[in-house]
Parts: sequence; structure tokens; C-alpha cells
Amino acid sequence: MTQAARGEARRLNRYLAECGLGARRKVEELIRSGRIAIEGKTETEPGAKVYAGQIVSVDGKPVFPVLKRYFLLNKPRGFVCAVSDKWDKTVLELLPPCTRGLGLFPVGRLDKESEGLLILTNDGAFAQKMIHPSSGIHKVYELRLDRVSTDGELEKWKEGALVEGKWVAPVQVERAAERGEEWIRVTLREGRKRELRIMAASHGFKVLRLIRTAIGTLKIGGLRTGEFQEMERAEMLRVAGFGENG
Repeated sequence: MTQAARGEARRLNRYLAECGLGARRKVEELIRSGRIAIEGKTETEPGAKVYAGQIVSVDGKPVFPVLKRYFLLNKPRGFVCAVSDKWDKTVLELLPPCTRGLGLFPVGRLDKESEGLLILTNDGAFAQKMIHPSSGIHKVYELRLDRVSTDGELEKWKEGALVEGKWVAPVQVERAAERGEEWIRVTLREGRKRELRIMAASHGFKVLRLIRTAIGTLKIGGLRTGEFQEMERAEMLRVAGFGENG
């Protein structure tokens, strides 16, 4: 059969993401490790084509695209953003047992002591779009500091700080007076590991609480700590900048 007769092809890395095996980095690690086969033949190139009707397997077991699911979670302190962890409770443990077989994983991360809005999904392409710096999706955080900031110190925050060898600056910094005098609200375009805690330390502050309240147009709203809400696919794709067909 010719390639034209097989119909439209998908890249192997995207196909595996659609099977709920994780975002791009994770599925590409699976591919390069030699654990993936197309029609029984081992494939180590992420860009290899998968045509309609072909069987893709992981460690000899066939995998198929799954129904894409999306959840918003108000993450409490004390949980790690991982699918599994030897030492700590994971955010997936906050969801009911009926979600265990869906292949969900967290989109991006909040560190163990941070709280707030987190997306859980099994849509790898969506996750990659959300976390890529080019997406330009703003994330809003509210921080309780160990002391009240002066106006001059708030201006210094806007200059940014060196994080992981790169100078990064927030989109906006303002007081979150409705929470209390020690609280500020920071909007970021690109999140790096412990970025806000590093930024605070560089300006002489310690972060006592850190809560993410928004991701793009998604708001934490009335979602209480530890609660979750399933979201419609169309709405989530709009947030990520996809068309409704993904």
C-alpha cells in the first residue's frame, strides 16, 4: 500500500501524546530508548510517521489514542506535581479513583510548598503548547512575604532577577491589598523552577505563601483547596491557542 493510500499521517511523538503517555519530552524519551514499535518494528525517531490502521506498541503492548480529559485543581501544600513519587503524595492522589486509568499528568509544576491552580490532562499536545515559552500565556501568583514591601522595593521587583542563568522579569507586580499588607500579586509570562522564590530572595524577601490564581483566562474562582473541576475540551483548547479541533 502506498503512503497516499494510507491516508493522513501523524508524527510518532504526537501519536504517543494522544495515547496519554505524557508531554513531548517524556514520549520522546520513550521513543529514543527503543521501547516503541510501529507494526512490530522498533522506531527511535520521534518524527516517524504513523498511518491510519497501523499498530503502535510500547514494550510490546499496543496503545491507542484516548479520550482527552482536562481538570483544574486547587493544589494544597504538601503535594508534588508528579505522576508518582516514592516519598511524597502526588497531586493525582487528590482525584477520585475513577480517574486512575486516564493517563493524567500535571501541566507544568508548582513546587511542594506552593498552592493554587494546576491543570491535569492526558493531552500531550495541549500540555506542550501550554508550557512552551512561545505560548505567551500569562500566569498570576499571589505571594505573602515576610514583611511589607515599600514602593521602591516593588519597583525593584519589576526589574526581575537571574534565574537558572537567565535574566527574567515579571509582566506585572502590584500589591494584593485585599489579602493583607504583606501580599503582592505577580504576573509571569514564562515560569522557571522556583522563579518567584529566587526573585524574592534576590530582593531581600522570604516567601511565606505562594498561590497561583490564574493561568491565561482560567481563574481559580471558587475552587477550594484540594477541590477539582473537569473542564470542556473546547474551552481548554481556546486557552492554549488551538482551534476547536486541536
